[in-house]
Amino acid sequence: MPVTTEQPPAVGADALRREDPQMAEVLLAEAERQASGLQLIAAENFTSPAVLEALGSPLANKYAEGYPGARHHGGCELVDVAERIAIDRAKALFGAEHANVQPHSGSSAVLAAYAALLRPGDTVLAMGLPFGGHLTHGSPANFSGRWFDFVGYGVDPESGLIDYEQVEALARSHQPKAIVCGSIAYPRHIDYAAFRDIADHVGAYLIADAAHPIGLVAGGAAPSPVPYADVVCATTHKVLRGPRGGLILCGAELAQRIDRAVFPFTQGGAQMHTIAAKAVAFGEAATPAFTAYAHDVVANARILAEALAAAGCVISTGGTDTHLILADPAPLGVDASTARGRLSAAGLVLDTCALPHGDSRGLRLGTAAVTTQGMTDAEMVRIAGLFAEAVREEPGVREEVRALVGRFPPYQVE
Repeated sequence: MPVTTEQPPAVGADALRREDPQMAEVLLAEAERQASGLQLIAAENFTSPAVLEALGSPLANKYAEGYPGARHHGGCELVDVAERIAIDRAKALFGAEHANVQPHSGSSAVLAAYAALLRPGDTVLAMGLPFGGHLTHGSPANFSGRWFDFVGYGVDPESGLIDYEQVEALARSHQPKAIVCGSIAYPRHIDYAAFRDIADHVGAYLIADAAHPIGLVAGGAAPSPVPYADVVCATTHKVLRGPRGGLILCGAELAQRIDRAVFPFTQGGAQMHTIAAKAVAFGEAATPAFTAYAHDVVANARILAEALAAAGCVISTGGTDTHLILADPAPLGVDASTARGRLSAAGLVLDTCALPHGDSRGLRLGTAAVTTQGMTDAEMVRIAGLFAEAVREEPGVREEVRALVGRFPPYQVE
């Protein structure tokens, strides 16, 4: 083997710029995009610098198939410590008997829950996609819709609220093996006790897909599904403000089934740098500062919803209990797709989504990221004004958005 005299590669803030300036430019441009617009996507947030540091750590180099103390690779002594810390913090944060921190995403967590509890062809009752159900709740384009027989429940067409009587009637009629409660576009708290009662009446497992509210749960700003659901699936980003990834919580009796469903059934090696970042986020979420943050997220969402209604939008369910708002811009004279394009051009970044009434689409906004930046009620009112001005294509909105975000930068440059 030839002997080399080259030094080990240098690491540090400028490593990417030295080695791959093309990709460095992309990252710098994305940082500028985030720092010059209003990030109002309900599923996004700004992680702490500590979370980002864990994501970029040497743990990214470690292969660690299996679980702490039972890995398929050597050299896992320290990553075992990191994963145990993440597990213990998640269990304490949510009051769960068992936590699996390995799922790569919320969808991976749901897949593992189904794999643990169901067999192909089983009937599952979940929120229908037109009413805010996720792809993993029975979309024909997703594994869930191809492997299982999904029955969709909806919401009351007038109030936009979950019709629990309909859920119970569908459960009695179809006798599902599992019931899924959770949504990507439902701005109100879910009555987990009611779902538990319905599931018990038909002998079904209850799976809570808490990807959106789990951060609010951590901060005491939303009810917890943990005491009611057999399995809770969640993401670690969104309001929880951790890295992009998934999480599963369950009781001790299902722990082994869940763990086997994650590895080796649905995933391979754990992403140890992400698990370390999850541990950091769980630690941050256990602090009084995060509790205050979670309540501020909800307060900001309610103020923003009221201000958007005053600006002419129709707000689904008449408001929100969470970080999430569904707004119909039709009274402003535009459809959701057109509104989204105009808002994006002005630096207000958000999503379109199905509305719970009819076949129309609306806009989905969230306040997690802007609250992380330190914005409060006055800024929420102004954001609603900028929203309306951007939809009407008034001049100067982009500059004002840039100035507003400049007062509340997502990160301080050292």
